Amino acid sequence: MSKLRRHAAKVSRLATLAGCLLLAVAGYGIAVRAEPAIWRPSPGHTQVPIWPGAAPDPPPMPGPETAKQGGVTNVSRPTMTLYAPKGANTGAAVVVLPGGGFQGLAMDLEGTEICDWLTSRGVACVLLKYRVPSIPYVWQCNCRPHNHALSTPSLQDAQRTLRLVRAHAAEWRVDPHKIGVIGFSAGGFLVAEVSTYFDARLYAPVDAVDRLSSRPDFAIAVYPGHLAMADNSAALNPVIASHITPRTPPTFLLQNEDDHVDRVEDALSYYMGLKKAGVPVELHAYAQGGHAFGLRPTRLPVGGWPALVEQWLHTIGVLGAQRRH
Repeated sequence: MSKLRRHAAKVSRLATLAGCLLLAVAGYGIAVRAEPAIWRPSPGHTQVPIWPGAAPDPPPMPGPETAKQGGVTNVSRPTMTLYAPKGANTGAAVVVLPGGGFQGLAMDLEGTEICDWLTSRGVACVLLKYRVPSIPYVWQCNCRPHNHALSTPSLQDAQRTLRLVRAHAAEWRVDPHKIGVIGFSAGGFLVAEVSTYFDARLYAPVDAVDRLSSRPDFAIAVYPGHLAMADNSAALNPVIASHITPRTPPTFLLQNEDDHVDRVEDALSYYMGLKKAGVPVELHAYAQGGHAFGLRPTRLPVGGWPALVEQWLHTIGVLGAQRRH
């Protein structure tokens, strides 16, 4: 027994020493490998999966979901987060589609900050964390060989989310006929996709929610990409052009001439395609402002775009008549 006691005491001392070493190493950040952080909304908000099980047609992922510097990548489990309107509820709701080149998602700049603005205007906001990386971006080569291809996994997520918002309309005090979308950069292309492919069945129905329409009632695309076929050309991406109809929702477009990531031709080509089909469309193009500015302060005229969107929403009846001063 004495040998057993001495052995147990030795094991205990070694375990204690090992524990102390691990704590010391962790303190210096040397050898302890932490799990990548996933993106989470601010306290008081809950993200919920949009699919009851696995998402359809899952693309391969280079690694686990990783959130950093206000963004996220490697999203294999898409979620939505509801931000309720502040003050008077207008009954309108907007699904927010952040950009990121289908490689990642700018969840702060083109997500939560947009929701802060919308909810302050009495509009419910639903922030979609859709699947990325996804076509047209190919992570295996870090390239976009099919730059004008349909972003099917992301589009499936957007369609499902619009249907979910309609399914929860009464619970969330949302008018089911005032549900729109806003997207930035790659999210702007996703706006065009969901605005034109709402009759396309891209996945097998998983529950009663999928009987509802995925058509947005209005659409806002801010510095969208993947729409123009070439520089200095109004030729529209055929995957979008082939599906524009008079039922495509009223659309607001915004882009800068000095945007060298997604060109002003992207907005112009989509504008011309919508105009040809008789879809109500409003285009604002500025000389300066670049790309990926979101709501960040700027002295340039383009910084006033949120007021233009609000005025447009009044004009098309989403926010009701404006008060005259």
